[in-house]
Amino acid sequence: MADEQILTYKGHPLMRKDNFIYYGSMADSHIIMLQILETKKVGDLDVATKVSVQLQLTDPTAKSRDRIVKKGEKDGLYTALDFGCVWLERALAGK
Repeated sequence: MADEQILTYKGHPLMRKDNFIYYGSMADSHIIMLQILETKKVGDLDVATKVSVQLQLTDPTAKSRDRIVKKGEKDGLYTALDFGCVWLERALAGK
Protein backbone atom coordinates (compact mmCIF):
# COMPACT_ATOMS: atom_id res chain seq x y z
CA MET A 1 0.00 0.00 0.00
CA ALA A 2 1.39 3.40 -0.98
CA ASP A 3 1.96 6.07 1.64
CA GLU A 4 -0.66 8.81 1.48
CA GLN A 5 0.58 12.36 1.35
CA ILE A 6 -1.52 14.92 3.18
CA LEU A 7 -1.70 18.34 1.56
CA THR A 8 -1.32 21.14 4.10
CA TYR A 9 -1.46 24.94 4.03
CA LYS A 10 0.13 26.94 6.85
CA GLY A 11 0.26 23.86 9.06
CA HIS A 12 -3.35 22.70 8.66
CA PRO A 13 -4.58 19.86 6.41
CA LEU A 14 -6.57 20.45 3.23
CA MET A 15 -9.06 17.96 1.80
CA ARG A 16 -11.11 18.36 -1.37
CA LYS A 17 -14.37 16.65 -2.31
CA ASP A 18 -15.87 17.88 -5.60
CA ASN A 19 -16.41 21.67 -5.18
CA PHE A 20 -15.80 21.63 -1.41
CA ILE A 21 -12.45 22.16 0.27
CA TYR A 22 -12.11 21.49 3.98
CA TYR A 23 -9.28 23.26 5.79
CA GLY A 24 -8.29 22.19 9.28
CA SER A 25 -8.58 19.09 11.42
CA MET A 26 -11.81 17.55 12.71
CA ALA A 27 -9.91 16.95 15.97
CA ASP A 28 -9.84 20.74 16.52
CA SER A 29 -12.78 22.87 17.67
CA HIS A 30 -13.23 24.62 14.28
CA ILE A 31 -12.64 24.03 10.56
CA ILE A 32 -13.02 26.09 7.40
CA MET A 33 -15.28 24.93 4.58
CA LEU A 34 -14.71 26.50 1.17
CA GLN A 35 -17.28 25.97 -1.58
CA ILE A 36 -16.38 26.87 -5.15
CA LEU A 37 -19.46 28.65 -6.53
CA GLU A 38 -18.21 29.86 -9.93
CA THR A 39 -15.30 29.00 -12.21
CA LYS A 40 -13.91 30.23 -15.52
CA LYS A 41 -11.71 28.51 -18.08
CA VAL A 42 -8.10 29.65 -18.30
CA GLY A 43 -6.47 27.54 -20.95
CA ASP A 44 -7.33 23.95 -20.03
CA LEU A 45 -7.92 24.70 -16.33
CA ASP A 46 -11.05 25.68 -14.41
CA VAL A 47 -10.12 28.57 -12.10
CA ALA A 48 -12.34 29.49 -9.13
CA THR A 49 -13.72 33.01 -9.42
CA LYS A 50 -16.29 33.01 -6.59
CA VAL A 51 -15.81 31.06 -3.36
CA SER A 52 -17.97 30.77 -0.23
CA VAL A 53 -16.03 30.65 3.07
CA GLN A 54 -17.48 29.28 6.33
CA LEU A 55 -15.92 28.94 9.76
CA GLN A 56 -17.65 25.95 11.35
CA LEU A 57 -17.65 24.20 14.69
CA THR A 58 -16.68 20.52 14.55
CA ASP A 59 -19.05 19.58 17.41
CA PRO A 60 -21.10 16.62 16.08
CA THR A 61 -23.91 17.27 18.59
CA ALA A 62 -24.61 20.79 17.22
CA LYS A 63 -27.28 21.27 14.55
CA SER A 64 -25.87 21.92 11.08
CA ARG A 65 -27.06 25.54 10.96
CA ASP A 66 -25.69 26.20 14.48
CA ARG A 67 -22.22 24.98 13.43
CA ILE A 68 -21.65 28.01 11.18
CA VAL A 69 -19.78 30.68 13.15
CA LYS A 70 -18.83 33.04 10.29
CA LYS A 71 -19.44 33.10 6.57
CA GLY A 72 -18.63 35.20 3.55
CA GLU A 73 -17.87 35.17 -0.17
CA LYS A 74 -14.57 36.04 -1.81
CA ASP A 75 -13.28 36.43 -5.36
CA GLY A 76 -10.73 33.71 -6.04
CA LEU A 77 -9.61 30.63 -4.17
CA TYR A 78 -6.42 32.10 -2.75
CA THR A 79 -8.24 35.09 -1.23
CA ALA A 80 -10.90 32.81 0.26
CA LEU A 81 -8.30 30.42 1.68
CA ASP A 82 -6.30 33.31 3.13
CA PHE A 83 -9.37 34.74 4.91
CA GLY A 84 -10.29 31.26 6.11
CA CYS A 85 -6.80 30.77 7.49
CA VAL A 86 -7.05 33.96 9.57
CA TRP A 87 -10.53 33.02 10.84
CA LEU A 88 -9.35 29.53 11.77
CA GLU A 89 -6.22 30.73 13.57
CA ARG A 90 -8.25 33.23 15.61
CA ALA A 91 -10.92 30.64 16.46
CA LEU A 92 -8.35 28.06 17.55
CA ALA A 93 -6.54 30.67 19.64
CA GLY A 94 -9.82 31.47 21.41
CA LYS A 95 -10.11 35.07 20.22
